[in-house]
Amino acid sequence: MSAVVVDGARVGRDEEMTVSLLFEPLTLREVTFPNRVWMSPMCQYSADAEGPSTGAVTPWHRTHLVSRAVGGVGLVMTEAASVSPEGRITPWDLGIWNDQQANALAEVVTEIRQYGSVPAIQLAHAGRKASTDAPWRGGKPLAADDSLAWETVGPSAVEFGHYPAPREMTTADIDKVVDDFRSAAVRALAAGFDVAEVHAAHGYLLHQFLSPASNHRTDEYGGSFEGRIRLTLRVVDAIREVWPADKPVFVRVSATDWTGDERGVDSEAWTPDQTVLLTQQLEDHGVDLVDVSTGGNVAKASIPVEPGYQVPFARRIQSETRIPAAAVGLITEPKQAEDIIGSGEAVAVFLARELLRDPYWARRAARELGAEITPATPPQYERAF
Repeated sequence: MSAVVVDGARVGRDEEMTVSLLFEPLTLREVTFPNRVWMSPMCQYSADAEGPSTGAVTPWHRTHLVSRAVGGVGLVMTEAASVSPEGRITPWDLGIWNDQQANALAEVVTEIRQYGSVPAIQLAHAGRKASTDAPWRGGKPLAADDSLAWETVGPSAVEFGHYPAPREMTTADIDKVVDDFRSAAVRALAAGFDVAEVHAAHGYLLHQFLSPASNHRTDEYGGSFEGRIRLTLRVVDAIREVWPADKPVFVRVSATDWTGDERGVDSEAWTPDQTVLLTQQLEDHGVDLVDVSTGGNVAKASIPVEPGYQVPFARRIQSETRIPAAAVGLITEPKQAEDIIGSGEAVAVFLARELLRDPYWARRAARELGAEITPATPPQYERAF
């Protein structure tokens, strides 16, 4: 595993500035993040669904991503970028399955870096949760006769809630997915990203393989824990083959399916114990950080949503493995985020909807905590801070 290097505490020139771990830099491999407030992937469903620019970033995406870099976050991560057309959640998802999409992303990457944030990309395949409408139109699976619909695939022909059952993937299909992730990583690197995150959470394809709730296979990709994690490890290995040794790879996981059955590795769903065991394996495959979320794979799961409800799962990764963890989920207040980092529950926090409400949350948090923030405030905005 690559070492985590945390620079010593720095006090700003202003005597009123105080030490804040939330705004201390973090180095993974040779990439230094200027602070620990990171932008979580958030699908915008705003790419073209058809035509020559299908899946490419638009002016909306540029504004969405670059404004958070201006707002002071240490890492800006794109929404889930599909590694293949059939891997999209909706027809309006971002993609990185061709060079045109990568070239368009490169322009955004340059601007993110210009404002001092680290550019990152999440690589994804939706599996059985693909071919749906946009959330603001109900988010339901597209009708089979819809011109924008396509056949979904999964580890087994097991439906998710009211979704149609996917086609069970062949080993050739699985090999193609691995190749698609590898090719997407090559394009992401060419676009200039410093971090690649593998999306193995929220009920999408890799999570579907991990969980016995959705993976009923009896071949080498199912059954035992070792079989169910095989695809995720193959994808990580494929990305590490092409991703530079000086740049980190993250994996986003759902630490539990929230089924109420938390018995361990023999559970009929994915559990925190299995997440810890997977993380221990990921260390040996070159993963540098685990981005810890939960849920998304069982339609009727009972999730006790409250502030910081997912942080304990990050804490387990921190305490039971040697891979650092990032926390996510209803982290909204500066002191809350500072306490998560200060107590060692995570090395960074990912913010999502809070950054939709306030793109400049990081700068406001630094002010409330009396901390100095890097990246520096753009001179055009200095009067406000």
